[in-house]
Formats: sequence, structure tokens, C-alpha cells
Amino acid sequence: QVQLVESGGGLVQAGGSLRLSCAASGLTFTKYRMGWFRQAPGNERALVASLRRSGSTAVYKDSVRGRFTISRDDAKNTVYLEMNSLKPEDTAVYYCAASQSTYGEFDYWGQGTQVTVSS
Repeated sequence: QVQLVESGGGLVQAGGSLRLSCAASGLTFTKYRMGWFRQAPGNERALVASLRRSGSTAVYKDSVRGRFTISRDDAKNTVYLEMNSLKPEDTAVYYCAASQSTYGEFDYWGQGTQVTVSS
């Protein structure tokens, strides 16, 4: 049974930082591309960042590039999202996801963690 468990969300002031973690179990972590998505009220869920199986290639949503960093620790089966210079518009529920393909859909999802950025 695959499980993705996010942690690290919370309330932070604009300009602050948070680091999200996603611990994966029930899958061969090194074979999965990992991603972070977010969904704000009234909006569709959107990709924030993704990282290939090798960790060599990261893709970022334009609005977070330069502020957010995705990384992975294969020894710990964990993917991280370091978020700096946070803005109120970053407020959303953040979801971790895993995909067996390089470019296709994500197969597994976490339950989400709330990030709230106050102005």
C-alpha cells in the first residue's frame, strides 16, 4: 500500500520560509518522479515543482521559480519543498505526488498540508 505523508505546513508571515516534507512508503522511491502541487480555494490543483527519479532535472511553476526548491533524499524516501520569500498568494493546500513516468500523470497522492501566508 503506497502512502505519501506530507508535513511542515503552517502559518507564516509574508517573506518567511517553510520546508515541506513528504515521506513515501510502499513503493520503490528511486523509480518515481516526485512532485508538489497546490490548490487554493476556488482554484484547480496545479503543479508547483517536480523532480525526476535521478534528481537531475527539476521543473518549477513560473511564479515560484527562484523562491522554491524541490529536493529528494532517496535514502530516506523523502521529497522536500523549501519555500522562501513566501507571499500571500502562495496560500494553499500543498500535495505531494509520485509518478512512474517521466512526463505523464501522477499515480499517487498525499493528503495535503495547509500553508497559509499572512500579509
